[in-house]
Amino acid sequence: MNLNKKGLKRRDFLRLSATAIASFELSAINPFGSSSLIAKKTGLRRGSRGQSGKTAKVALVKTKDRKDGVNKCFELLDIPSLKETPVFIKPNFNTSDPAPGSTHNDTMIAIIQEVRKRQAGPVTLGERSGPPPTAKVMAEKGIFDLAKELDFKIINFEELAEEEWVWFKPEGIHWSEGFAIPKAVVEAPYIISTPCLKTHGFGGVFTMSLKLAVGLTPKRLMREMHRSPDMRRMIAEINLGYKPQLIILDGVEAFVDGGPSTGKRVQADVFIAGKDRVAVDMVGVAVLKELGSNEAIMGKKITEQEQIARAIELGLGVDDPKAIELVTFDEESRLYAQKIKFILDQS
Repeated sequence: MNLNKKGLKRRDFLRLSATAIASFELSAINPFGSSSLIAKKTGLRRGSRGQSGKTAKVALVKTKDRKDGVNKCFELLDIPSLKETPVFIKPNFNTSDPAPGSTHNDTMIAIIQEVRKRQAGPVTLGERSGPPPTAKVMAEKGIFDLAKELDFKIINFEELAEEEWVWFKPEGIHWSEGFAIPKAVVEAPYIISTPCLKTHGFGGVFTMSLKLAVGLTPKRLMREMHRSPDMRRMIAEINLGYKPQLIILDGVEAFVDGGPSTGKRVQADVFIAGKDRVAVDMVGVAVLKELGSNEAIMGKKITEQEQIARAIELGLGVDDPKAIELVTFDEESRLYAQKIKFILDQS
């Protein structure tokens, strides 16, 4: 199988500059056989650009209200009509721990309401939790009841048959036998991922948009990844198997140390959203730096983080933090974006 990865009220824009998402060819195998400035929308000047000459737009919303955060992200990113388009949601349900240990139900509800406003087709939520069983995690979070109430389908990846997986083994990856992605995800026309804002205390360093892909793989592959010195590179490589159309990162609360289930919790009151996984994670790491995080975050430039560096090598998104255009909705968000822009510029 071959997949191409190419790659108002008045709003304030904070523009940085751009990147490329390069093409990367994947081969499917049988899994079980053998200097920017602040400006108004009008009269906006161009900032610096990444090597590819493109920009990645990222919405930054300061808010304590999750519904408000989701609504503003959709508006800032100009999400169009999704008329009759099936929508697949990939949450962060690694465990059922309270946000940011897992995606907050209010965030997920707000996202479903937004796509329904845009006349989306059927909505499906899919996940593979771990170490706890996925069904247990979903039950503890009330997802089965919510699915009945909001009329969406659930796919438990742990229950998929062999033929419902697609395996990938691109040249040069660190997975000895390749990695698998559910066919339902590979074929989904519109994917929304819902990461949280947090560090990862077990080798990942941080877990946001790129690392959300780990929950798309069979649990039995985790042993190899967790034992590998290339774990963070392997995380990035899973992202070659699918491409979300929208990422909504809930940073109302954040872990600045520990994680992914529990950790040092701080109130960040921010939503980060975009269509570029690498750009969203760059902004997320910048926010962790602004909050004051652990040495693994504070002691490296953003582009030195192995998840991000490998994702850039693979052409998965923006290649330079200066190539990110931060889009804000109000004065509080604009002022906060100035702080994040400064951190991005240093990386």
